[in-house]
Amino acid sequence: MLETDPVTRLPARGKVGYRSPSPTMAQYSHLSEPDPELTSIASISGSLTKDAVPLVRRALDDALDKRLDLYKTLLPSESTYNLEDHIVPVEDGEIRVRTISPTPTPNEDSEFPVLVYLHGGGWVAGSIDMKDFELRILSVELRLAIVNVDYRLAPEHRFPTGLNDCYAALKWTVENCARICGSLDKGFVVGGSSAGANLAAAVAHRSLKDPFFEQCKLTGHILQIPVLVHPAAYPLDYTSELLSYEQNKNAPTLGKDLMDFYYACLKGSPADPDVSPLLADHTGLPPAYLQVCGLDPMRDEGLLYERLLRELGIPTKLDIYPGVPHGFKIMFPGITAAKKWEVDLRGGLKWIFFFQITGLIFSP
Repeated sequence: MLETDPVTRLPARGKVGYRSPSPTMAQYSHLSEPDPELTSIASISGSLTKDAVPLVRRALDDALDKRLDLYKTLLPSESTYNLEDHIVPVEDGEIRVRTISPTPTPNEDSEFPVLVYLHGGGWVAGSIDMKDFELRILSVELRLAIVNVDYRLAPEHRFPTGLNDCYAALKWTVENCARICGSLDKGFVVGGSSAGANLAAAVAHRSLKDPFFEQCKLTGHILQIPVLVHPAAYPLDYTSELLSYEQNKNAPTLGKDLMDFYYACLKGSPADPDVSPLLADHTGLPPAYLQVCGLDPMRDEGLLYERLLRELGIPTKLDIYPGVPHGFKIMFPGITAAKKWEVDLRGGLKWIFFFQITGLIFSP
Protein backbone atom coordinates (compact mmCIF):
# COMPACT_ATOMS: atom_id res chain seq x y z
CA MET A 1 0.00 0.00 0.00
CA LEU A 2 1.32 3.47 -0.91
CA GLU A 3 2.31 5.40 2.20
CA THR A 4 0.93 8.95 2.15
CA ASP A 5 1.40 12.06 4.21
CA PRO A 6 -1.63 12.37 6.57
CA VAL A 7 -2.02 16.07 5.78
CA THR A 8 -1.34 16.34 2.04
CA ARG A 9 -2.54 12.82 1.12
CA LEU A 10 0.46 12.67 -1.24
CA PRO A 11 3.22 10.02 -1.12
CA ALA A 12 5.21 10.49 2.07
CA ARG A 13 8.78 11.79 2.10
CA GLY A 14 11.24 9.00 1.35
CA LYS A 15 8.56 6.77 -0.18
CA VAL A 16 8.11 5.72 -3.80
CA GLY A 17 6.18 8.38 -5.70
CA TYR A 18 7.19 11.23 -3.40
CA ARG A 19 7.87 14.50 -5.23
CA SER A 20 9.53 17.20 -3.22
CA PRO A 21 8.44 20.76 -3.86
CA SER A 22 10.60 22.58 -6.37
CA PRO A 23 13.08 24.69 -4.42
CA THR A 24 13.49 28.39 -4.99
CA MET A 25 16.65 30.46 -5.07
CA ALA A 26 15.88 31.69 -1.57
CA GLN A 27 15.90 28.15 -0.24
CA TYR A 28 19.45 27.52 -1.48
CA SER A 29 21.03 30.99 -1.52
CA HIS A 30 22.04 30.83 2.14
CA LEU A 31 24.35 27.93 1.28
CA SER A 32 26.61 30.42 -0.54
CA GLU A 33 27.29 32.52 2.54
CA PRO A 34 31.02 31.94 3.19
CA ASP A 35 32.04 29.74 6.08
CA PRO A 36 33.61 32.02 8.72
CA GLU A 37 36.62 29.69 8.94
CA LEU A 38 37.57 30.35 5.32
CA THR A 39 40.55 32.59 4.70
CA SER A 40 41.29 34.57 1.56
CA ILE A 41 42.38 32.48 -1.40
CA ALA A 42 43.19 33.40 -4.97
CA SER A 43 41.18 31.90 -7.80
CA ILE A 44 41.91 31.39 -11.48
CA SER A 45 39.56 33.64 -13.42
CA GLY A 46 39.23 35.58 -16.64
CA SER A 47 39.15 34.26 -20.18
CA LEU A 48 41.29 31.13 -20.46
CA THR A 49 42.58 29.39 -23.59
CA LYS A 50 44.10 25.97 -24.14
CA ASP A 51 47.49 27.54 -23.45
CA ALA A 52 46.45 27.74 -19.79
CA VAL A 53 46.41 23.94 -19.36
CA PRO A 54 49.97 23.77 -17.93
CA LEU A 55 49.13 26.59 -15.48
CA VAL A 56 46.00 24.81 -14.29
CA ARG A 57 47.83 21.51 -13.90
CA ARG A 58 50.68 23.13 -12.00
CA ALA A 59 48.30 24.94 -9.63
CA LEU A 60 46.51 21.69 -8.83
CA ASP A 61 49.77 19.80 -8.36
CA ASP A 62 51.10 22.44 -5.96
CA ALA A 63 47.96 22.24 -3.83
CA LEU A 64 48.01 18.46 -3.85
CA ASP A 65 51.64 18.25 -2.78
CA LYS A 66 50.67 19.93 0.49
CA ARG A 67 47.70 17.64 0.89
CA LEU A 68 49.77 14.51 0.32
CA ASP A 69 52.17 15.67 3.01
CA LEU A 70 49.22 15.80 5.41
CA TYR A 71 47.94 12.32 4.56
CA LYS A 72 51.42 10.80 4.58
CA THR A 73 51.42 11.07 8.37
CA LEU A 74 48.15 9.11 8.53
CA LEU A 75 49.10 6.22 6.25
CA PRO A 76 48.62 2.73 7.68
CA SER A 77 51.57 0.36 7.84
CA GLU A 78 52.48 -1.11 4.45
CA SER A 79 51.97 -4.56 5.95
CA THR A 80 48.23 -3.85 6.30
CA TYR A 81 47.47 -3.52 2.58
CA ASN A 82 48.54 -4.72 -0.86
CA LEU A 83 49.17 -2.17 -3.60
CA GLU A 84 49.79 -2.93 -7.27
CA ASP A 85 49.79 -1.02 -10.53
CA HIS A 86 48.31 -2.71 -13.60
CA ILE A 87 48.22 -1.83 -17.29
CA VAL A 88 44.76 -1.94 -18.86
CA PRO A 89 44.42 -2.08 -22.66
CA VAL A 90 42.01 0.55 -23.99
CA GLU A 91 41.03 1.87 -27.39
CA ASP A 92 44.10 3.32 -29.12
CA GLY A 93 46.38 2.70 -26.17
CA GLU A 94 46.60 1.70 -22.54
CA ILE A 95 46.01 3.19 -19.10
CA ARG A 96 47.18 2.42 -15.60
CA VAL A 97 45.08 1.42 -12.63
CA ARG A 98 46.28 1.12 -9.05
CA THR A 99 44.65 -1.51 -6.87
CA ILE A 100 44.60 -1.45 -3.09
CA SER A 101 43.28 -4.28 -0.94
CA PRO A 102 43.51 -4.88 2.80
CA THR A 103 45.76 -7.61 4.14
CA PRO A 104 43.28 -10.09 5.64
CA THR A 105 43.47 -10.45 9.39
CA PRO A 106 43.25 -13.88 11.05
CA ASN A 107 39.77 -15.41 10.53
CA GLU A 108 38.81 -12.61 8.08
CA ASP A 109 37.42 -13.37 4.64
CA SER A 110 40.06 -12.70 1.98
CA GLU A 111 37.58 -11.06 -0.43
CA PHE A 112 36.32 -7.50 0.01
CA PRO A 113 33.65 -5.17 -1.45
CA VAL A 114 34.88 -3.27 -4.52
CA LEU A 115 35.15 0.48 -5.10
CA VAL A 116 36.27 1.86 -8.48
CA TYR A 117 37.46 5.45 -7.96
CA LEU A 118 37.84 8.19 -10.60
CA HIS A 119 39.91 11.25 -9.71
CA GLY A 120 38.93 14.86 -10.35
CA GLY A 121 40.75 17.69 -12.09
CA GLY A 122 38.33 19.11 -14.64
CA TRP A 123 39.07 16.30 -17.14
CA VAL A 124 42.37 18.07 -17.89
CA ALA A 125 44.47 17.59 -14.75
CA GLY A 126 45.11 15.15 -11.95
CA SER A 127 46.21 11.54 -11.72
CA ILE A 128 45.84 8.47 -9.53
CA ASP A 129 48.25 10.12 -7.10
CA MET A 130 45.58 12.70 -6.16
CA LYS A 131 43.69 10.38 -3.82
CA ASP A 132 46.29 7.64 -3.49
CA PHE A 133 47.04 8.10 0.21
CA GLU A 134 43.40 8.69 1.12
CA LEU A 135 42.31 5.55 -0.71
CA ARG A 136 44.95 3.48 1.07
CA ILE A 137 43.58 4.72 4.38
CA LEU A 138 39.97 4.00 3.39
CA SER A 139 40.85 0.55 2.08
CA VAL A 140 42.35 -0.50 5.40
CA GLU A 141 39.80 1.26 7.61
CA LEU A 142 36.67 0.09 5.79
CA ARG A 143 38.01 -3.20 4.34
CA LEU A 144 37.53 -2.34 0.68
CA ALA A 145 39.25 -3.48 -2.51
CA ILE A 146 39.81 -0.24 -4.44
CA VAL A 147 40.66 0.35 -8.10
CA ASN A 148 42.09 3.84 -8.71
CA VAL A 149 41.90 4.77 -12.41
CA ASP A 150 44.45 6.88 -14.32
CA TYR A 151 42.31 7.81 -17.33
CA ARG A 152 43.67 9.92 -20.19
CA LEU A 153 43.17 13.68 -20.03
CA ALA A 154 41.82 16.42 -22.28
CA PRO A 155 42.64 18.40 -24.34
CA GLU A 156 45.27 15.97 -25.65
CA HIS A 157 42.64 13.24 -25.50
CA ARG A 158 39.28 14.80 -26.25
CA PHE A 159 35.88 13.49 -25.20
CA PRO A 160 34.90 10.67 -24.91
CA THR A 161 38.41 9.22 -24.48
CA GLY A 162 38.59 9.70 -20.70
CA LEU A 163 35.07 8.36 -20.23
CA ASN A 164 35.79 5.31 -22.39
CA ASP A 165 38.96 4.68 -20.39
CA CYS A 166 36.96 4.69 -17.15
CA TYR A 167 34.40 2.33 -18.63
CA ALA A 168 37.15 -0.03 -19.75
CA ALA A 169 38.59 0.07 -16.23
CA LEU A 170 35.16 -0.80 -14.81
CA LYS A 171 35.02 -3.87 -17.06
CA TRP A 172 38.63 -4.75 -16.20
CA THR A 173 37.63 -4.72 -12.54
CA VAL A 174 34.90 -7.29 -13.17
CA GLU A 175 37.25 -9.53 -15.15
CA ASN A 176 40.05 -9.26 -12.56
CA CYS A 177 38.01 -9.17 -9.37
CA ALA A 178 39.61 -12.25 -7.80
CA ARG A 179 43.06 -10.92 -8.68
CA ILE A 180 42.45 -7.80 -6.57
CA CYS A 181 40.84 -9.72 -3.66
CA GLY A 182 37.43 -8.29 -4.51
CA SER A 183 33.93 -9.71 -4.29
CA LEU A 184 31.24 -8.05 -6.38
CA ASP A 185 28.63 -9.95 -4.37
CA LYS A 186 29.68 -7.90 -1.34
CA GLY A 187 29.32 -4.61 -3.20
CA PHE A 188 30.35 -3.05 -6.50
CA VAL A 189 30.46 0.75 -6.35
CA VAL A 190 31.86 3.43 -8.67
CA GLY A 191 32.71 6.85 -7.29
CA GLY A 192 34.61 10.01 -7.98
CA SER A 193 35.14 13.64 -7.15
CA SER A 194 34.32 16.68 -9.32
CA ALA A 195 35.00 15.68 -12.95
CA GLY A 196 35.58 12.18 -11.58
CA ALA A 197 32.05 12.24 -10.20
CA ASN A 198 30.82 13.26 -13.66
CA LEU A 199 32.60 10.23 -15.10
CA ALA A 200 31.27 7.98 -12.33
CA ALA A 201 27.69 9.06 -13.03
CA ALA A 202 28.19 8.59 -16.77
CA VAL A 203 29.60 5.06 -16.49
CA ALA A 204 26.88 4.12 -14.01
CA HIS A 205 24.24 5.13 -16.56
CA ARG A 206 26.08 3.47 -19.45
CA SER A 207 26.35 0.17 -17.59
CA LEU A 208 22.56 -0.07 -17.22
CA LYS A 209 22.09 -1.01 -20.89
CA ASP A 210 25.24 -3.08 -21.35
CA PRO A 211 24.74 -6.88 -21.37
CA PHE A 212 28.28 -7.21 -19.98
CA PHE A 213 27.00 -6.00 -16.59
CA GLU A 214 23.81 -8.07 -16.57
CA GLN A 215 25.21 -10.49 -13.99
CA CYS A 216 27.47 -8.01 -12.21
CA LYS A 217 25.46 -4.83 -11.79
CA LEU A 218 26.79 -1.83 -9.93
CA THR A 219 25.33 -1.65 -6.44
CA GLY A 220 26.03 2.02 -5.80
CA HIS A 221 27.60 5.24 -7.02
CA ILE A 222 29.32 7.96 -5.00
CA LEU A 223 29.41 11.54 -6.29
CA GLN A 224 31.57 14.09 -4.46
CA ILE A 225 31.11 17.73 -5.58
CA PRO A 226 29.71 16.38 -8.86
CA VAL A 227 29.61 18.05 -12.28
CA LEU A 228 26.36 16.79 -13.76
CA VAL A 229 25.01 19.12 -16.45
CA HIS A 230 26.60 21.58 -18.87
CA PRO A 231 25.11 25.07 -18.33
CA ALA A 232 24.26 25.27 -22.03
CA ALA A 233 22.02 22.21 -21.65
CA TYR A 234 19.97 23.07 -18.57
CA PRO A 235 16.52 21.42 -18.91
CA LEU A 236 13.80 24.05 -19.26
CA ASP A 237 11.77 22.42 -16.49
CA TYR A 238 14.59 23.01 -14.01
CA THR A 239 16.22 26.30 -14.99
CA SER A 240 14.63 27.98 -11.97
CA GLU A 241 16.45 25.48 -9.74
CA LEU A 242 19.87 25.58 -11.41
CA LEU A 243 21.03 28.97 -10.18
CA SER A 244 24.34 28.29 -8.45
CA TYR A 245 26.45 28.43 -11.64
CA GLU A 246 25.67 32.14 -11.81
CA GLN A 247 25.27 32.75 -8.08
CA ASN A 248 28.71 31.28 -7.33
CA LYS A 249 30.42 32.35 -10.55
CA ASN A 250 33.18 34.17 -8.65
CA ALA A 251 33.68 31.52 -5.98
CA PRO A 252 37.23 30.79 -4.85
CA THR A 253 39.03 27.61 -6.03
CA LEU A 254 36.59 27.13 -8.91
CA GLY A 255 34.39 29.75 -10.54
CA LYS A 256 32.49 30.05 -13.80
CA ASP A 257 35.50 31.10 -15.91
CA LEU A 258 37.58 28.09 -14.92
CA MET A 259 34.65 25.71 -15.32
CA ASP A 260 33.92 27.11 -18.79
CA PHE A 261 37.59 26.49 -19.61
CA TYR A 262 37.31 22.86 -18.51
CA TYR A 263 34.24 22.31 -20.67
CA ALA A 264 35.99 23.91 -23.65
CA CYS A 265 38.95 21.55 -23.24
CA LEU A 266 36.66 18.52 -22.97
CA LYS A 267 34.96 19.30 -26.32
CA GLY A 268 31.86 17.25 -25.59
CA SER A 269 28.37 18.14 -26.78
CA PRO A 270 26.55 19.85 -23.87
CA ALA A 271 23.31 17.89 -24.38
CA ASP A 272 25.04 14.50 -24.58
CA PRO A 273 24.06 12.54 -21.43
CA ASP A 274 27.65 11.26 -21.30
CA VAL A 275 28.70 14.89 -20.74
CA SER A 276 25.60 15.85 -18.73
CA PRO A 277 24.44 12.75 -16.80
CA LEU A 278 21.62 14.76 -15.24
CA LEU A 279 19.88 14.53 -18.64
CA ALA A 280 20.00 10.73 -18.79
CA ASP A 281 17.21 8.31 -17.89
CA HIS A 282 17.93 7.46 -14.25
CA THR A 283 15.61 4.46 -14.10
CA GLY A 284 17.41 1.46 -12.65
CA LEU A 285 20.36 3.33 -11.15
CA PRO A 286 21.81 1.90 -7.94
CA PRO A 287 21.79 3.82 -4.63
CA ALA A 288 23.70 7.10 -4.62
CA TYR A 289 25.69 9.00 -2.00
CA LEU A 290 26.45 12.68 -2.71
CA GLN A 291 28.60 15.35 -1.06
CA VAL A 292 27.73 18.89 -2.22
CA CYS A 293 29.36 22.24 -1.35
CA GLY A 294 27.24 25.36 -0.86
CA LEU A 295 29.66 27.81 -2.50
CA ASP A 296 30.16 25.59 -5.56
CA PRO A 297 28.90 26.66 -9.02
CA MET A 298 27.74 23.04 -9.48
CA ARG A 299 25.86 22.92 -6.19
CA ASP A 300 22.35 22.96 -7.62
CA GLU A 301 22.92 20.23 -10.19
CA GLY A 302 24.07 17.90 -7.43
CA LEU A 303 21.02 18.73 -5.32
CA LEU A 304 18.70 18.28 -8.30
CA TYR A 305 20.26 14.95 -9.28
CA GLU A 306 19.74 13.61 -5.76
CA ARG A 307 16.11 14.75 -5.77
CA LEU A 308 15.34 13.20 -9.15
CA LEU A 309 16.76 9.86 -8.06
CA ARG A 310 14.89 9.98 -4.77
CA GLU A 311 11.62 10.68 -6.58
CA LEU A 312 12.20 7.52 -8.63
CA GLY A 313 12.47 5.53 -5.42
CA ILE A 314 16.25 5.14 -5.70
CA PRO A 315 17.85 5.23 -2.23
CA THR A 316 20.01 8.32 -1.74
CA LYS A 317 22.11 9.87 0.98
CA LEU A 318 23.11 13.54 0.76
CA ASP A 319 25.55 15.61 2.80
CA ILE A 320 25.77 19.39 2.23
CA TYR A 321 28.59 21.72 3.32
CA PRO A 322 27.28 25.30 3.52
CA GLY A 323 29.60 28.18 2.73
CA VAL A 324 32.56 26.24 1.36
CA PRO A 325 33.75 26.16 -2.28
CA HIS A 326 34.38 23.33 -4.70
CA GLY A 327 37.36 21.25 -3.57
CA PHE A 328 37.72 23.23 -0.36
CA LYS A 329 39.27 20.30 1.48
CA ILE A 330 42.45 20.64 -0.58
CA MET A 331 43.01 24.24 0.52
CA PHE A 332 41.44 24.17 3.97
CA PRO A 333 42.04 20.68 5.43
CA GLY A 334 41.92 21.90 9.02
CA ILE A 335 38.53 23.65 9.13
CA THR A 336 35.48 22.10 10.77
CA ALA A 337 33.73 21.42 7.46
CA ALA A 338 36.75 19.46 6.18
CA LYS A 339 36.76 17.26 9.26
CA LYS A 340 33.02 16.71 8.88
CA TRP A 341 33.57 15.78 5.23
CA GLU A 342 35.95 12.99 6.28
CA VAL A 343 33.50 11.61 8.83
CA ASP A 344 30.59 11.88 6.39
CA LEU A 345 32.49 10.10 3.62
CA ARG A 346 33.08 7.12 5.86
CA GLY A 347 29.43 7.16 6.83
CA GLY A 348 28.40 7.36 3.17
CA LEU A 349 30.65 4.45 2.20
CA LYS A 350 29.31 2.34 5.05
CA TRP A 351 25.76 3.24 4.09
CA ILE A 352 26.17 2.35 0.42
CA PHE A 353 27.93 -0.95 1.06
CA PHE A 354 25.71 -1.85 4.03
CA PHE A 355 22.63 -1.29 1.87
CA GLN A 356 23.97 -3.80 -0.66
CA ILE A 357 24.22 -6.51 2.01
CA THR A 358 21.05 -5.89 4.00
CA GLY A 359 18.69 -3.83 1.86
CA LEU A 360 18.15 -1.63 4.90
CA ILE A 361 18.87 2.06 5.32
CA PHE A 362 21.98 2.51 7.47
CA SER A 363 22.39 5.60 9.63
CA PRO A 364 26.00 5.89 10.82
